Amino acid sequence: MSAASSFFVRWRVRLGYPLAIAVVYFSRPTPRSILFGGLVGIGGLCVRAYAAGYLHKQELLTVTGPYAYTRNPLYLGSAILALGAAIAMRSWISALLLIAYFAVFYSIVMQREANELHIRHGAPFEEYARIVPLFIPRLTAEKLPGDSTGAFSFVQYKKNHEWQAAAGFLFLILVLLVRWRLRLH
Repeated sequence: MSAASSFFVRWRVRLGYPLAIAVVYFSRPTPRSILFGGLVGIGGLCVRAYAAGYLHKQELLTVTGPYAYTRNPLYLGSAILALGAAIAMRSWISALLLIAYFAVFYSIVMQREANELHIRHGAPFEEYARIVPLFIPRLTAEKLPGDSTGAFSFVQYKKNHEWQAAAGFLFLILVLLVRWRLRLH
């Protein structure tokens, strides 16, 4: 792992906290923006939950379920979640900060993870990466080499601690509701 890649991996979460404060500071939410953003965010949470129910981190190469359409459905769900947050915040500054953060950090993290999977799984990963796009999903799924009969597992969803994304988004929605109420007074 390069020094720059290592830096971004370590600081991705740490810099997320001050980013959250900044985007909330610049936000100008309304009940309508919070509702629409919340609905989009729920879509992102659903994508993340679906992906987490298939993912066996550090155990095997997951190529079924949403992983048959994109190699990074968790990050796709995160992008949809960030879009929902931007809509809820109703601020171009907040939206640009979220887009910049996502583009910089997640592009590096996705590439690092692809390198790790290549090292761990070799030829099966190379074939998978040749067929399935890194981020933007393909529209059809075909049988993949080494494709297992994996199915969604709620146990796996819990093991991957995916509930934390839902809790974080709910907290953000509550903060935006408080921010909107405080602006009224």
